[in-house]
Amino acid sequence: MLRKLLHILALGLKELNSIRADPILLALTIYTFSYAVYAVATGAKTEVDHVSTAIVDEDRSELSRLIRQAILPPWFQPPVEIPATEIGPSMDASRYVFVIEIPPKFEQDVISNRYPSLQINMDATAVAQAGNGGADLQQIINQVVQTYATRAAGGPTTPSGTEIQPVNLALRVMFNPNLKSEWFTSVMQVINNITMLSIILTGAALIREREHGTIEHLLAMPVTPSEIMLSKIWANGLVILVAAILSVKLVVQLWLQVPIAGSLVLFLAGAVVYAFSVTSMGILLATFTTSMGQFGLLVIPVLVILQMLSGSATPMETMPVWLQGAMQIFPTPHFVSFSQAVLYRAAGIDVVWPELLVMAIISAVYFVISGVRFRKTLVVLQ
Repeated sequence: MLRKLLHILALGLKELNSIRADPILLALTIYTFSYAVYAVATGAKTEVDHVSTAIVDEDRSELSRLIRQAILPPWFQPPVEIPATEIGPSMDASRYVFVIEIPPKFEQDVISNRYPSLQINMDATAVAQAGNGGADLQQIINQVVQTYATRAAGGPTTPSGTEIQPVNLALRVMFNPNLKSEWFTSVMQVINNITMLSIILTGAALIREREHGTIEHLLAMPVTPSEIMLSKIWANGLVILVAAILSVKLVVQLWLQVPIAGSLVLFLAGAVVYAFSVTSMGILLATFTTSMGQFGLLVIPVLVILQMLSGSATPMETMPVWLQGAMQIFPTPHFVSFSQAVLYRAAGIDVVWPELLVMAIISAVYFVISGVRFRKTLVVLQ
């Protein structure tokens, strides 16, 4: 046993030297866990943030003025008043995401209970902000109109003039009180990068051995296929996990100011189990290819499936039931669920141990399957 451990250690150190001597892999690892995390977290926002807004006020009433005053930062920019003739040209020129058109006699019709229409034009090319912002605008306008109509009708109001509601609805947002998308996307990007680099680095290491002819040298040494696999798994996994933890501490927490609620030690423990499974997957995929180009073509669809259908991009609950069940054979959905529970909701081992157990079982299965395929590959080479 001691001899096997020494073999695994020596081969792993050789693997670390290979990574250190490859500037492209080093640059890819550093970029992936640094600026790439920041760029993804801040570049694609789904929440409404200082959206450009215009208003066409053909009523010129107190109610229209109240509606305009209610549209405030940071969700919306202060509305710019434009004439009705500018609605089409301004939308075509993408100057505004929303243009609100208040028709003549709008206030009169509201007070007379004629249920007038108010038009909101939205630029749906910015689909996320258009959908979320449209719902926010409807809520703001409805609240202003309802309060004004109740006050005009002499209904019960507070001393400040706002309507007395029959129910006091208190909305409490858990785990992300300001609904900032970077709080979610930054952590999910780190998880996606662990998946991507674990598969790419281990698979590329095996392909590199084959293309350089050094795999034959390994076969001449007194080492077993499992020792070769374990050495590549621990060496590449160590590099990725160190980079991931530094990314969480320096990029997510320090640079993006995203609070981490849970234990990083527990997250690291889960990441170790997960990295074992995805590095085994990288070796498995490499056994089906003979060159780096073939390996890249095979890895791309696998990564797309793992990242899009694992719950890191869209919730698992929105997928068909059969697809949710099919994805359970992969470790990524379990790691995403584990990471969200630990990092967002400060879950302890008593909550996440089922996900850890499932990932450990999947890791063992993947390692066995990869070992069988790897031995067959070595037999062909011999």
